[in-house]
Amino acid sequence: MDVIARNMSGPIPQSQQHPSPVITIETALGGFLRTLEGRNRSAATLVAYQADIRQFASFLTDTNVFAAELERITRADVSEFLAWLSDRNVSGVSRARKLAALREFFRYLHAVGAVERLPTDGVETPRKERNVRTYLRPDEYAKILSFAGESIRDYAMLQTFLQTGVRVSELCALTLGDVALKSQMLTVRGKGMVEREIELERRGVMALRNWLSVRPPSSSGSLFLNQYGGPISTRGVRKLVAKYRRLAGVTRRASCHSFRHTFATCKAEHGVSAFQLQRWLGHASIATTQIYVHLGRQGARKLMEGTAL
Repeated sequence: MDVIARNMSGPIPQSQQHPSPVITIETALGGFLRTLEGRNRSAATLVAYQADIRQFASFLTDTNVFAAELERITRADVSEFLAWLSDRNVSGVSRARKLAALREFFRYLHAVGAVERLPTDGVETPRKERNVRTYLRPDEYAKILSFAGESIRDYAMLQTFLQTGVRVSELCALTLGDVALKSQMLTVRGKGMVEREIELERRGVMALRNWLSVRPPSSSGSLFLNQYGGPISTRGVRKLVAKYRRLAGVTRRASCHSFRHTFATCKAEHGVSAFQLQRWLGHASIATTQIYVHLGRQGARKLMEGTAL
């Protein structure tokens, strides 16, 4: 049992009393991360939360000698941490994520009795900058796919991005068992390990079938392999996307996520409903999906104007 969760059942004789160990952020962090694992939070979330909380602890060490103990941490400490990040040009999106990590951490500490109050209460969430969604034009992704055509694996990965709108982490997590070519379905594990099924289009099926016909034997069950026969990493996929973007002469900033935006925007422009898009994209909230419906309406308006009689 964690020391922060231990409850005494009665008074301790004075002769047996010992000073309670000082509970710090670092000593409480392990139990918090194990709790997140028990909730099936993704490995990426655990890594990000751990880094964010340790950065906060480091900030406190440098600015508030009294904040070594959890109960001494105040709302002012959290607000000053966010201001310190802002001074270092950390984006509003990143600051909001760090605050979310701290909120969840202190809720955990409160639940196990390590703190009586939440220093994150009343702290306003930093305003997020408007996220510019870069999506590829048909001529741009056609050129990218053309250059990737020399590699059956790379072409299959890019077609999977383009035809399903999966995230790069989801692509790397795909296994052989997730591909059902006969029924033309792909099983994807998204955020929080929530599974969803995505229908495969003809080009996606063909690309995956060609890759599976030449995929080398491997002890790994991952769908896409690296040059050593192990699971390909998100970093490896990002490097490949950057490589083909340069070869295709696409000068705009385009990433793995640009394929996701391209998929969603194209579907919205062709009248796919927000609810269907939400299911395909794995969005927890329909509000996140609505942006693509708005973009689709803009595209339809331009099409109407461009074909005016």
